[in-house]
Amino acid sequence: MPAQIVDGKALAASIRSQTAQQVQELRAEGIHVRLDAVLVGQDDAAVIYARSQQTRCREVGIDYHFHALPADSTERDLRTFLADLNRDPSVTGVLLNLPLPDGVDTAAVQYGIDPYKDVEGINPANIGFVFYDCPIIAPCTALAVMEILRHTGCDPRGLEAAIVGQGAIAGRPTTLFLLQQLATVTACHEATKDLAARTRHADLLVVAAGVPNLIRAEHVKPGALVIDVGINRITSADGKRRIVGDVAFDEVSEVAGTITPVPGGVGPVTVAILMRSAVEAARKQHAGRRPIS
Repeated sequence: MPAQIVDGKALAASIRSQTAQQVQELRAEGIHVRLDAVLVGQDDAAVIYARSQQTRCREVGIDYHFHALPADSTERDLRTFLADLNRDPSVTGVLLNLPLPDGVDTAAVQYGIDPYKDVEGINPANIGFVFYDCPIIAPCTALAVMEILRHTGCDPRGLEAAIVGQGAIAGRPTTLFLLQQLATVTACHEATKDLAARTRHADLLVVAAGVPNLIRAEHVKPGALVIDVGINRITSADGKRRIVGDVAFDEVSEVAGTITPVPGGVGPVTVAILMRSAVEAARKQHAGRRPIS
């Protein structure tokens, strides 16, 4: 029997509706939610993505400001610009679009974003707080995975889970979230031997490896919940470009009980979570900050 397909677009719309209500409530308390997005250079795809950010922010009532910095901006330029945004009390959220220019230490620049304004949860301090189960703002992609679990009614407690890919903003924080909710988690990565032997027993399989069609039917336990975080652009035999996930959807959907599609699954939920995190950032700044060190 084919798997149930998670409608990420519908779930994202529900999250945005809730977020819009929260923005109105904060505004009634005199709290203004503002998101400043920073882009270095004029990469066409990044500009298009920035415009989509603006549209999503407007939909929920968030004030969006876009800053396009010169392509030759140095690491020092970026850190100085971010420091100015950190000091500006009217700015409640900061989003740094990637990639950054060659020669710029991305992690070092991300560390320069105030953890309370880091709406993507990419500052190493925010990622570190996930380990202690007390995040200020957690990575959006990992939060999207957990939101999908709630949406499907999946209780992680006692589940056998396998996470394929241990990146800092998806696989690793998702692993920690599931451990905190008492799932039994197998963390898989590029050095894992006999991947299928470790994933076939998983009630929940989360894939965030960045490898197109890595997971096939033989990797999946019948009836499992499969969440595909991967977004890969490939060229088909006919020369057309298309987006696929890390999971071979057609064959895995014949085995899994529930599966997220690509596109239309984790992606739109992640964007909606970003909007929600912007609201959470404003709320926490207003409530008062706890010491970072």
